[in-house]
Amino acid sequence: MTDSNIYGVILAGGAGSRMGDPTLPKQYMNIGGMPIIVHTIQKMCMYAGFSRIVIACPKQWIEHTRGLASKYMNGDDRIEVIGGGGVRNETIMNAIAHIEKEYGLDNDTIIVTHDAVRPFVTYRIIDDNVRAARAKGACDTVIPATDTIVESVGGELISAIPDRSVLYQGQTPQSFRAKELKELYGELTEGEKAILTDAAKIFVLKGKDVGLVKGETFNIKITYPYDIAIAEALLKGDVKC
Repeated sequence: MTDSNIYGVILAGGAGSRMGDPTLPKQYMNIGGMPIIVHTIQKMCMYAGFSRIVIACPKQWIEHTRGLASKYMNGDDRIEVIGGGGVRNETIMNAIAHIEKEYGLDNDTIIVTHDAVRPFVTYRIIDDNVRAARAKGACDTVIPATDTIVESVGGELISAIPDRSVLYQGQTPQSFRAKELKELYGELTEGEKAILTDAAKIFVLKGKDVGLVKGETFNIKITYPYDIAIAEALLKGDVKC
């Protein structure tokens, strides 16, 4: 059943420079015979509670993305493609502005924001995000840190080694009450906007609660060339997580 106040937002604005191909953003590279972004769209479309699924991508890739959605998604009319921003939070704000203009915002409007290059998100993770965002106003998908994290202020000497038992690795989705996120973002200075690359951190800095949602180790972000091989193995079932 569709909830008219819940929107999926796929963040596809990255250029993928770490993949080594400046002409093809990583979200459009293939795994399992389809572009990565298509796998992600399919996973988001499984969640019937989304009223709309907004894909925010580079402006020059809008028509291409619309074509992919039309080709692979069997006419799912919830999908809308818009231009992203220069940085992650600008892309999220563009999505919120689009939702507000087309459908309006109220205090209960929820957005579930997800990286286009995390194609292994599950229904359970999405549903848990919706529930947590409704209950707390914001949430972040995480898994417990397994490696020791070392802090270094200058990059040459260890400043601290935090207690791993209280550390988590962030994933996506990150989900929010859209109106509240818009208002908090509007309170930031230009300097704060320049250094805040994580939307959940905006809530933390403003003293707001951010709930934790259990992620999965296989909910990987495809960033480097070797991640493609891992993703292919996950699709084939060669890797057990």
